[in-house]
Amino acid sequence: MNSVFLQACRREKTPFTPVWLMRQAGRYMKNYRNLRKKTSFLELCKNETLAAEITVSAREKLKVDAAIIFSDILLVLEAMGLGLEYLKAGGPRIKNALKGPKNVKALREGNVSDSLSFVFGAIRKSRARLPKDVPLIGFAGAPFTLASYMIEGGSSKNFSKTKKLMVSDEFPWNTLMEKISRVTLEYLNSQIEAGADAVQLFDSWAGVLTASEYEKYVLPYSKKLIHALYQKVPVIHFGTCTGPFLEIFSKAGGDVIGVDHRISLQEAWKRIGPRKAIQGNLDPKILLLSLPEIKKHVKKILKEADGRPGHIFNLGHGVLPETSEKNVVALVEMVHEFSKK
Repeated sequence: MNSVFLQACRREKTPFTPVWLMRQAGRYMKNYRNLRKKTSFLELCKNETLAAEITVSAREKLKVDAAIIFSDILLVLEAMGLGLEYLKAGGPRIKNALKGPKNVKALREGNVSDSLSFVFGAIRKSRARLPKDVPLIGFAGAPFTLASYMIEGGSSKNFSKTKKLMVSDEFPWNTLMEKISRVTLEYLNSQIEAGADAVQLFDSWAGVLTASEYEKYVLPYSKKLIHALYQKVPVIHFGTCTGPFLEIFSKAGGDVIGVDHRISLQEAWKRIGPRKAIQGNLDPKILLLSLPEIKKHVKKILKEADGRPGHIFNLGHGVLPETSEKNVVALVEMVHEFSKK
């Protein structure tokens, strides 16, 4: 595939900086909000025709350089028998959260090929509808982030339950991380087989750890998972608040390291080294500002990247629900215009 996004993943020279956005298909879009009035979030994820429509229409609207499949990292938990629901206020809730070592031992790994077949169907339908030169990104949650949801039962401010299990009893923690890693490996490899041209591993909660905690309790599993993936597609490894231990985080692997907006691209690239591409890293809140302000921040990030091969423009996290569609479209146009070589 002749794609500037894939070229950047391989650290090749590109005529301009490719751009795509986390949550580029979501609540800030009018068409998506209209769908949500009739259909729940989980129902949208499980309807492969609608999921493909959301994926493709967002790419068409924004003119980004890659599409990302419309899905959710927590679908794997439902496949593992934990139960999943999305509350109107308060986000996801895991119905059968893990209460202790006995629950970890009994946790089933499930049959991803069957239980998540709708994701692979949506990938096939999206790939068939996208232009041949526009890559499709698949994704999954990283083992630590998924483990945190399983133990906390949803989002958390201090992750006390997760850290307690992680530090106090290594055997069930290791067992849990190994189970999640095996399921996630099968899940991502199946996405690649269905037609994903690249995959991203989201470690959204890794930043709650210290460097030593990450290195001891998380790094071995993320590293094993990433290196076991099919090597025919690029792997993006993304984490939030990982700046303080980015050198260790990048050791887990990945062709591209995704960084959030809390660290400059120059500093991040120094830490991960020249052999990896980098993705990021506009603060999502900047998209709530005026177009002149957005332009100023876009130029700043492109200046930090300094035209080096291997930069993919993205946000430091996902597009916020209150963001204007007009601003997102303008952002993509700015990146393309200001980065032309």
